[in-house]
Amino acid sequence: QVQLVESGGGSVQAGGSLRLSCAATGQTWKICSMGWFRQGSGEEREGLGDMDMGDSSITTDSVKERFTISKEIGKDTLFLFLEIKGLKPEDTAMYFCAARSCGAVKHHIWGQGTQVTVSS
Repeated sequence: QVQLVESGGGSVQAGGSLRLSCAATGQTWKICSMGWFRQGSGEEREGLGDMDMGDSSITTDSVKERFTISKEIGKDTLFLFLEIKGLKPEDTAMYFCAARSCGAVKHHIWGQGTQVTVSS
């Protein structure tokens, strides 16, 4: 079993920056990739980037220059970070971390999300 917990969201002014964190615990050796997603109110979920836990390569449907994904491997915990610079009101959304185990086609382990609200 793998558990994911996101943190770092909050209310910020436009132009600010945030660093979101996702902590993966449990059977983390089973994780092949982890990614960030977001979903605004009334909108479809949007993928922001997926990082391979082996070579750290990132797959994304669309390049967002304001977004940076990174990882850190702790003793018992895998961390995935999402740094967002130059926040815009349209970045307001619930941000989720998700993991895909090796052999799985899609991300099937999800965190509870962390809310980001950007005011103009």
